Amino acid sequence: MKAKRTLLALFVILLAIPSFGQKIKVTSGNITALEDVVKMKIEYDYSNLGVGKFDIEDEYIEKKVTDMNKDEAGTGDQWKEAWFNDRSTKYEPKFEELFAKHAPFIKSGQDVDAEVTMHVHTTFIEPGFNVGVARKPAYINLEVGFLKGGEELVNISILNSPGSGAAGFDFDAGYRISEAYAKAGKSLARYLVKNLL
Repeated sequence: MKAKRTLLALFVILLAIPSFGQKIKVTSGNITALEDVVKMKIEYDYSNLGVGKFDIEDEYIEKKVTDMNKDEAGTGDQWKEAWFNDRSTKYEPKFEELFAKHAPFIKSGQDVDAEVTMHVHTTFIEPGFNVGVARKPAYINLEVGFLKGGEELVNISILNSPGSGAAGFDFDAGYRISEAYAKAGKSLARYLVKNLL
């Protein structure tokens, strides 16, 4: 009986692991337009965002807040505040840290004064979960446009950028999602290095 429970737990864990990998590709423009770029401003866009099984972020937030407040008054409102705060305190710093580390030839950040802007548009977030016996990593989809004078030079799509804690202690969705942004920043930087240097 114990062996059956162990096998069942392992099966549930395997089901929770996505069977896809991260994909990066140029969807418009030409990456060679970035050859001489040595600095860029980064800006973030969370409009028209889908979350989990919800096509519209507001619907996801409304359900989450309602359910959590039913269980314990006020917890849903606290969660909503953290959901939005995590963008500037977790996701964006992680993306920028890993991008800068792996593309040191480009000075980048939200406070950088530059002709070229990296417009990071998050189109989808899967928050994932970790309930001890079963877990599912977070993942995000991004459309990254590089703009100069308001005109797009190149657009790069990053799909299924995964996020989870290596030791399995990623019980907080904000942490899992921030790791997905870290992976996206690192992968985008490496992609640019590979194609520009």
